[in-house]
Amino acid sequence: MTNDDGRNDGTEGTEVPDGSGNGILALDWRDWKRVLCVVAHPDDTEYGISAAVNAWTRAGVEVSYLLLTAGEAGMKRDPAEVGPLRAEEQRAACECVGVDDLVILDHPDGHLVEGLDLRRDIARRIRQVRPDAVVTLTFEFEAPHGLNQADHRAAGRAAIDAARDAGNRWIFRELAEDEGLEPWEPDVFLVGQVGDPTHVVEVEPRDVEAAVKSLECHEQYLADLPGHPAPVDFIPPKLAEAGALIGAGNGVAFRVYELGGVAKERE
Repeated sequence: MTNDDGRNDGTEGTEVPDGSGNGILALDWRDWKRVLCVVAHPDDTEYGISAAVNAWTRAGVEVSYLLLTAGEAGMKRDPAEVGPLRAEEQRAACECVGVDDLVILDHPDGHLVEGLDLRRDIARRIRQVRPDAVVTLTFEFEAPHGLNQADHRAAGRAAIDAARDAGNRWIFRELAEDEGLEPWEPDVFLVGQVGDPTHVVEVEPRDVEAAVKSLECHEQYLADLPGHPAPVDFIPPKLAEAGALIGAGNGVAFRVYELGGVAKERE
C-alpha cells in the first residue's frame, strides 16, 4: 500500500504462483531506510530473523537492535557475570549481520513487565531511530516451537503498543517536551516466529550463512543449554521452509501489520 507521501508502506508484495495457493506474499521492503528490532534478550534475533537483517543491511538499510534485558537470568552462572558476557556475545552476533547500533536496556530478565514504563522505553527508541519498520517476535501464548516464554510475550505486546504510542504526541508527552523527541510512527510492524505468516522476506544463501554464524556467536550461552541443536542443523532448514512459502530458495516469514495513525510525518 502507498502512503500519502508516495512511499510504499511495505505491506504490498508479489504473490508467487507456486501452486500452494497460500496467499502469502513476498515482502516488498525496497524503499525502507531504517528498521528497529525489539526483543527481550540477547540471541532472540538470531533464531532466523537475522537472515532478513543481513539482507537488509547488505542493501544499505540501517538496522538497530533494542534488547529490553541483558539476558542475565538465562544461564547457570551468577547473573552479574552473565549480563556482560551475553552483551559481548550479542555484539559479535551483530557484527555478523551488519548491525552497528545495539542498545541493551536494564529491565530485569525473567521479570519483564508489560506496562507503561516498558512502552515508554520502546517508544523513546522508536522516536530516536525513526524506523520504517519495527520487528519483534511472536507474543502469543503458544509459539511454533512450543509454549512461549513470558518475557517474549511481554516484549512483543509492549512493542506493538509502543509503535503506535511513538506516533501520538499526547502519549508520553515528556518524550517531546523534555527530551525533544518528536512523534514518529513506523509504516509497518513485523512479527517473526509466527505460525500464521502473511509475508516472507526472501534471502540469499549468504544471508543464511550469516544467520548461522550470528547464532554461533552465542557460544557460551548455547553451551549452557544441554541438547540444544547446532545452529547449522536447524537454521538452514527453517529458512528453506519459509522460502518455499513463496517459491523461493530461502526466506524469513513474518506476520505484517500496517500502521497508520495521527503522525505520519516524514523527513
